[in-house]
Amino acid sequence: MHEKERDLVSAFMRGEMDRRELIRGLGALGVTAGTAGTLLNMAATKAMAADFDWMKHSGKSIKILLNKHPYTDALLANLDNFKSMTGMEVAYDIFPEDVYFDKVTAALSSRSSEYDAFMVGAYMTWTYGPAGWIVDHNEWIMDSDKTNPAYNWTDMIEGVRKSCAWNGRPGGALGSDDAMQWCVPWGYEQNNLSYNAAMLENSGIGIPNNLDELMEAAAKVQADNEGIYGIGVRGSRSWATIHPGFLSAYSNLGEVDLNVSADGKLSAAMNTDASKEFHAKWVKMIQDSGAADWSSHTWYQVGTDLGAGKSAIIYDADILGYFMNGGENAMAGQLAYAPFAASGNGAPTPNIWIWSLSMSKFSRDLDATWYFMQWATGTEHALFGARNMDFVNPVRQSVWDDPMFRDRIAQSYPGYVEMHDVSAPGAAIKFTAQPLFFDLTTEWAASLQKMVANEVPVDEGLDQLAESVNRQLNEAGLG
Repeated sequence: MHEKERDLVSAFMRGEMDRRELIRGLGALGVTAGTAGTLLNMAATKAMAADFDWMKHSGKSIKILLNKHPYTDALLANLDNFKSMTGMEVAYDIFPEDVYFDKVTAALSSRSSEYDAFMVGAYMTWTYGPAGWIVDHNEWIMDSDKTNPAYNWTDMIEGVRKSCAWNGRPGGALGSDDAMQWCVPWGYEQNNLSYNAAMLENSGIGIPNNLDELMEAAAKVQADNEGIYGIGVRGSRSWATIHPGFLSAYSNLGEVDLNVSADGKLSAAMNTDASKEFHAKWVKMIQDSGAADWSSHTWYQVGTDLGAGKSAIIYDADILGYFMNGGENAMAGQLAYAPFAASGNGAPTPNIWIWSLSMSKFSRDLDATWYFMQWATGTEHALFGARNMDFVNPVRQSVWDDPMFRDRIAQSYPGYVEMHDVSAPGAAIKFTAQPLFFDLTTEWAASLQKMVANEVPVDEGLDQLAESVNRQLNEAGLG
């Protein structure tokens, strides 16, 4: 960093200018926005090191297990800053998602000490936590001797933060006062609409405002644009079919997956009259305007079809639409985004997926691992990833408030920032936390496939599903 650049960054760190003034000043010196973000990150890292003994575990090594993902790319691009600040070494293994969760489960269930920390979905902690495989991170977060005073835990978006905490009791509310913080949020996905702006414009269609309008829009855009289908949603026989757009719409209409009685007993709730009405509409939407091979569609197929111009709208993870609007995708630069509330009443309340980090109970050095954890989930690294990499969606409000990040997104992803801001207050995990989560949601997806294929009427299919769910809950001592 040259002297004039250093002076500008130092003035910013002292609070003598705001970010826009800094970027203008660096721009006048020929510094690009990306480089400016890197310089800021370096300065923030030095400032952070001055307020906390980051060298306490110097000379130690930890090993982490990572999923192949843009969040991982951002981590690796910034890892040297952590190493220089702490004197620690970080080894890692990276696996693609189709085998990643098996690797995590195998390592934890065998009580292996090979990995100190790992990426995890918040849903997985409903198994890992009660099994005693991961720690309650509150012990470290709340310890001022182990946590940087600038860590700012409450900067995490509330619904995301609370969705990663559970008291371990089946049916217990996420984020309750007695909850254990089984994982620390890293990045998350809201489920809203991503769409091909030109296709909707060609059909004279506005942005749908409720489920009925979405069904109509999907049918019309399919009819008016040759060779495409109207709406992309997941359909494979997997729990992952239920959690994105499907559950976001379902819960926004006031429906729940399970009832929780006053004495904590669980029972199926997906065969109410209102639920049957919703399912009938969802099934018809897929039959009329979904992909011909819908029952095989995962995250990947839903996204790539939108990016290739094979579909007009997806109701799925917002970051899926983000990635399809760039790179070598045929529709890069042609996609737009909108928040969606199936009820048409009030703000969206999307169900969310949260990529988090957790420390293994079997780590040989939890305190040293926590130094890595708090850095990786801290503000400075999140700002680096948001400004310079594809670290979407960050889980910290301060990052969403950052003008450099907002300006970068607004330039290439129209409506994305606004969609996030409108949806964030209502974004949370909407499922009931309980240990049969994966089995019951996978069966739900299988039932949905039968309904779409006309193998069973919707009403009958949901009654059968509820009967099976109740039987499994009773057998497990949960019902």
